[in-house]
Amino acid sequence: MKSSNQILRMVFLAMMVAVGVVISPILRVEGMCPTAHFMNIVVSVLMGPWYSLFCATLIGIIRMGVMGIPPLALTGAVFGAFLSGVLYRASRGNLLCAVLGEILGTGVIGALLSYPVMALFLHRGGLSWLFYVPSFLAATLIGGSIAFLFLRQLIKTRALPAIQQALGVHCQQASSHPGSNAAAIAALGGVGYLLIRVLTRVIFPSDSPVWNWAAWGCVIFSLCLAGIYLAIHKKTKEADLHD
Repeated sequence: MKSSNQILRMVFLAMMVAVGVVISPILRVEGMCPTAHFMNIVVSVLMGPWYSLFCATLIGIIRMGVMGIPPLALTGAVFGAFLSGVLYRASRGNLLCAVLGEILGTGVIGALLSYPVMALFLHRGGLSWLFYVPSFLAATLIGGSIAFLFLRQLIKTRALPAIQQALGVHCQQASSHPGSNAAAIAALGGVGYLLIRVLTRVIFPSDSPVWNWAAWGCVIFSLCLAGIYLAIHKKTKEADLHD
């Protein structure tokens, strides 16, 4: 049985690599590949962080060798792939945490490390540490949103735990804890704050106070949204208990 699960995991991983390579040109520009982040999150949830890291690495190497993609194919994928799986496991199956791991791993860590790789090894001029942050964050938000909707459908149809079990992967809880959901919602405000700050400091420099208000507005809005989510969940739970 163990051998059968291992064979199935290898076949499934090979299929994910093939799909990832084929769909990678969709919506792609240099420094922005939303479908790569979609694949990272899906594989992280279905197979775990190490398989997701291996899958992202293989896809990146194939894209670099066959399609002539720069090393951004690796720096813009591997960190998010691993962190997505780690946060998903640590949160006991919270899809929002899997998406957040991809956003932080790629949009922040991968984007920052892409600068020395492109500047020192490929001699790209006119770059800075924050150069790739806006495009990487935008790509992770797009790919992460699609992955979240896709995986939510798998949960609703009860296909997600079935796939995990078939692959011999420890099945996480299908429903996420409200506290971790609220924390993930609040954290997205920090991502929005960072995106606006980078855009108005690096890409489109502006001293207008409007952007400062907008950045803090993202933080306040996400905190309020997290609070409303917890309040609604608490009220719904109390109503169920009374019933």
